[in-house]
Amino acid sequence: MCTCITYQNKDFYFGRNLDIDCSFGEQVVVTPRDFPLEFRKAGTQTRHYAMIGMASANESFPLYAEAVNEKGLCMAGLNFPGNAFYQKAEGEGIELASFELIAWILGKCSSVKEAERYLTDMTVVDLAFSLQMPPAPLHWMLADKERCLVLEAVREGLKVYENPFGVLTNNPPFEYHKMNMNNYLNLSSGHPENRFAKGLELKTYAQGMGAVGLPGDASSASRFVRASFLKWNSVSPEDEDSSVSQFFHILDGVAMVRGSVVTEAGTYDITTYSCCVNTRTGTYYYKTYDDSRIRKVDLGGEHLEGSALCFFH
Repeated sequence: MCTCITYQNKDFYFGRNLDIDCSFGEQVVVTPRDFPLEFRKAGTQTRHYAMIGMASANESFPLYAEAVNEKGLCMAGLNFPGNAFYQKAEGEGIELASFELIAWILGKCSSVKEAERYLTDMTVVDLAFSLQMPPAPLHWMLADKERCLVLEAVREGLKVYENPFGVLTNNPPFEYHKMNMNNYLNLSSGHPENRFAKGLELKTYAQGMGAVGLPGDASSASRFVRASFLKWNSVSPEDEDSSVSQFFHILDGVAMVRGSVVTEAGTYDITTYSCCVNTRTGTYYYKTYDDSRIRKVDLGGEHLEGSALCFFH
C-alpha cells in the first residue's frame, strides 16, 4: 500500500509514501553516470543519466522503489497485486523485468515525451531478481514537470494512461480511480452553501464542512481521492523550505499509523518512509516512521561521475 504524488509550486516535486509491513533494506542510492546497468534481456547501459532514489541495498543493481534522474524525470513503483501480469520473455522488442523498469527508463530518457516513444515496444517480463526476490506485482507512475503517466502491465500487455491528477495509489486499476473521482466533484475546501432544499434553513456548524464526504479510511481508492483533494487544494509559499514542508504535510494526510491497518498475515502496514525530491535541483528529502526529521541527499557534484553505486543512510 503506497501513495505517490506530484506537486507544482515554484519548482516541481515528486515523492511518495511507501507503506509496507517490513523493511526491504531501503537506503538512499545514487547511481552515477558510469555505473554499468546490466539488464537481463535489454543489454547494458554503460553510460546513462545519473539518478537518485530509495532502493534496496544491493551493489550489483539499483533496485529502486522510486527515483529521479538528473534531467528531472521521475518514476515510482507501487504495489498492484492481483492485476499485475508479466509476460513470458520472447526475445522481441524491449523486454524488462519489473525491477529493471525504473533504472532503464530513467537511465535512457530525459522526459516523459521521450520515454513514451519506447513504451509501445516495451514488455514487462516475468523474471525474478533472485530466488529470494520473486517479481513484485507493481504498476508505475512516470512524471516530469510537463506530464504524468501511469503504466500498468496487465494480461493484455503494457497499458499507458495519461494521469491528470498526478496521484497514484494501488488497486483497483487506474481506470477505476479516474472514474471514481467523479463521485467527489462536489467537495470543496471553501465554505459550503445550502443546496439541499430551498425551503429548509440548513447551516454549517463548523469549519471544513465543504469536504464532508471526503473518505478517511486507508483503502487505495480512498487514499487516491484524499491525496488528490489535499494536493489540488494546497496553498504554500514558493520557497524551498515551505514547498518541501507542504509536500510532506500532503503525504502525512494519507500515511499509515501502526495498528490502523492489519494485514491478512496479522502484521501492521506502516508508512516506512516518505520522500520528496525537487526535480530541478535533484535534492532528495526523506523521513522514516520512527524519525520524523527531514533529511536530504543531493544528486550532484562528485556523485554524478563514477562507476560505483553510492549509498546513504
